[in-house]
Amino acid sequence: MRKGLIFILLAFCLESFSQVNIWEGSSCKKKVELTPYIVEGSTNNMAVIVCPGGSYFWLDVETEGFGVARWLQKNGISAFVLSYRTGDVSAFVTHYRKVFRGNRYPDPQDDLLQAIRYVRAHASEYGVNPDKIGAMGFSAGGHLVMSAAEIFSPEDRPYFSAPIYPVVTMTADCVHKRSRRGLLGDSRIYNKKLREQLSLEKHVPADCPPVFLVNCKDDPIVDYRNSVLLDSALTAMHVPHEYILYNTGGHGFGASDVKGTEESRGWRDRFLNWIKQYM
Repeated sequence: MRKGLIFILLAFCLESFSQVNIWEGSSCKKKVELTPYIVEGSTNNMAVIVCPGGSYFWLDVETEGFGVARWLQKNGISAFVLSYRTGDVSAFVTHYRKVFRGNRYPDPQDDLLQAIRYVRAHASEYGVNPDKIGAMGFSAGGHLVMSAAEIFSPEDRPYFSAPIYPVVTMTADCVHKRSRRGLLGDSRIYNKKLREQLSLEKHVPADCPPVFLVNCKDDPIVDYRNSVLLDSALTAMHVPHEYILYNTGGHGFGASDVKGTEESRGWRDRFLNWIKQYM
């Protein structure tokens, strides 16, 4: 009897905080899933929306999504994994977006904006503070969460932004070309206005939320100079931020206990120490 009751209670909890479609009931007909990882017993907890990377073509939802959310949850921070719209593998292979729109900018940004608004609207249900909803992203997801800190209206911006080994520029010679193509779409890949608009190092506002920035000098995917550009821009605008440049660790390690290096995995403790001042 006791085991049965425990099973029922666990089933209820899982049902209560299952994946949701953030666009359900809206004019947007897309299905974009948000997966909650809620700290048990929380009533006014900080929350983080987690945006996996994948060059704006796909999503590494396990290492840079669910794994990160479980780590945050374990450390007392409720998390929501956002499976935002990407170009998808077929767009990468076939270049069909030269003719058809497909998924492209501003779809990922619209999804993150809607996710922030959704969590705020349902804050009491999740036991989170509607005024303390941050965003953490990896690689292209890092570009996404930092673009939210820059281009969203002040009332819609995340409480803080944590871009981890992020794509930053769309114009400099250290650009990650695959992410640029993934975000802009094939028909707009040479659009100078969009490239300029989405180069994050060029548009840091004076009232930018606090930023926690990490990358590795040996990153073989996204040139480490992306983060150097962002750090310089944040410094110039006097934005409160912490920038950590590790020598080793590469790319794509998320919050894993085994990926990356012992050095780069230290970012997790550094983040937990940094975020205390904003909790």
